[in-house]
Amino acid sequence: MQAVSRRLGHRYLKPAASPSPIDLLFPLADYGVEHPRYISTITPKGVGHLVRKGTGGRSSVSGLIAVVFGATGFLGRYVVQQLAKMGSQVLVPFRGGEDAHRHLKLMGDLGQVVPMHFNPRDEDSVKAVMAKANVVINLMGRDYETRNYSFEEVNHGMAEKFATIAKEHGGIMRFIQVSCLGASPSSPSRYLKAKAAAEQSVLREIPEATVLRPATMIGTEDRMLNTWAHFAKKYSFVPLFGDGSTKFQPVYVVDVAAAVVAALKDDGTSMGKIYELGGPEIFTMHELVIFVLFLSCCSGNQ
Repeated sequence: MQAVSRRLGHRYLKPAASPSPIDLLFPLADYGVEHPRYISTITPKGVGHLVRKGTGGRSSVSGLIAVVFGATGFLGRYVVQQLAKMGSQVLVPFRGGEDAHRHLKLMGDLGQVVPMHFNPRDEDSVKAVMAKANVVINLMGRDYETRNYSFEEVNHGMAEKFATIAKEHGGIMRFIQVSCLGASPSSPSRYLKAKAAAEQSVLREIPEATVLRPATMIGTEDRMLNTWAHFAKKYSFVPLFGDGSTKFQPVYVVDVAAAVVAALKDDGTSMGKIYELGGPEIFTMHELVIFVLFLSCCSGNQ
């Protein structure tokens, strides 16, 4: 499965629209945001290559000081790894215990991965995290609610707050918002509605932001194939919702992380655009479950 999904390549990193050069200055209307057009004050600072040319590697200096919100999540660990690998300093905001981030410190050279305790509901705490940064990457999101955090607060409210503070900061040269494939204001899903609202809020505050919409991500720690595999090994079957005809276009999580870094390393052409990231093949839920059952059966016979 990994081999299949890694064929993402550049041809699958497609912008949702192809605006003309003049539209890049006013990209909000292209994405259905119903408000006047805004231009933030960071436009001149984001033009041109942001990453310095050098020898590369963990002991080099890329010039990036990136704060990665959601760094302790599934995608976050791969984004941190790729940033640290190229010699960037990565600021890792976390709100849990010390165990939440300790695996990330090993990904960079000494002092390059900096954990910072913060409260996402406290503006001063967020400002303190962003104070030394020149890049903001927002990976925060959740596809389920808890009694403390709703869909709207986690997926929309926090993204809007980060974008507002980044705009006030004045030194943020790139802002990357990771959304979700299928995000739409007209979606029946509250989760996808919140993701679409977050995109609109971020682009309103920072029109030069880059929005990435990955499909369902798979990898070593994913919560889809792994959940099915554990169920299959324990019970020898996997229940299907409906007739199993729901379609997926799974994308390898490492490729999504590479897309995030590629957006930082380009000459600014990705600024103000929305990209949809999908794998090379589309599967039904039934086909994926059959694949998982086959692998579980084979591994059980060894």
